[in-house]
Amino acid sequence: MPDESFVHLDGPWTHRSVHAGGTRFHIVEAGEGPLVLLLHGFPQFWWTWRHQLASLPEAGYRAVAVDLRGYGGSDKPPRGYDLPTLAGDATGLIRALGETGAIVVGHDWGGLLAWTMAVTDPKTVHRLVAVSAPHPRRLRGALLTDPFGQLRASGYTLGFQLPFLPERRLTRDDGKLVGQLLDDWSRPGWPEQDTARVYREAFGIPTVAHCALEYHRWFARSQVRPDGLRYARAMRTEVEAPTLQLHGALDRCILPRTAQGSSRYVAAPYRWRLLEGTGHFPHEEAPEVFDAELLSWLADPEPDR
Repeated sequence: MPDESFVHLDGPWTHRSVHAGGTRFHIVEAGEGPLVLLLHGFPQFWWTWRHQLASLPEAGYRAVAVDLRGYGGSDKPPRGYDLPTLAGDATGLIRALGETGAIVVGHDWGGLLAWTMAVTDPKTVHRLVAVSAPHPRRLRGALLTDPFGQLRASGYTLGFQLPFLPERRLTRDDGKLVGQLLDDWSRPGWPEQDTARVYREAFGIPTVAHCALEYHRWFARSQVRPDGLRYARAMRTEVEAPTLQLHGALDRCILPRTAQGSSRYVAAPYRWRLLEGTGHFPHEEAPEVFDAELLSWLADPEPDR
């Protein structure tokens, strides 16, 4: 069984721990310049941003990828897996890194929490990049109104609501299910075996599987609970940060049509890009294409409406 040291993978970056709001986070950083905070999704950890940890510093940015609460080398407390708390983690992290705000790039769950940050603490999000991540209200609506589309695509999360069993399923056979999910949601030919093995092993770190499932459990159960309804109401507030939304055309986890209506929640300049030939992980499946879109948008002082 791997321990937390497993996620200290080598590359042109440095590893360290940062404390924010009483929680210890494992971060990986490279470069100098404006801060770009990179937030991963499920079932991954900071390493999903390895390509961007090279391309962003080359373009003059300080790139910081973090293991979210419960993942990789970060703390794994028993609670706090709701989007408002997770957004608080990330805004606390920006301040702990010595900045008042950052460009925030979030994939999947990291994207949902980036959208949340832009509403709950708007001053900390200078620009927002949502990757394979619809606005949370848009996702909520699609689960209710698109039973044969997004609800069916999200069917795997229903199994995650059970106690104990899903944790066992995610970790048995050396994380075989993790590899299967990566395979199902991506373009043909990705991930390579070595890449899948890294994610499968990282899920074997004690309690990671449980913590990762708590995200899904909160989102599903909160739909009818007062805290979830409060959150959904708060998320009606329009995003004031310039927003770029990148989505793989072949994404079978979050359907492109689910993500596409998110612009209605953005009052600032907004750009939508559908990346052909990629699935749920465009930043890994086609890093050159992804980076070209991201860097050209970041370099544009007045991104288009």
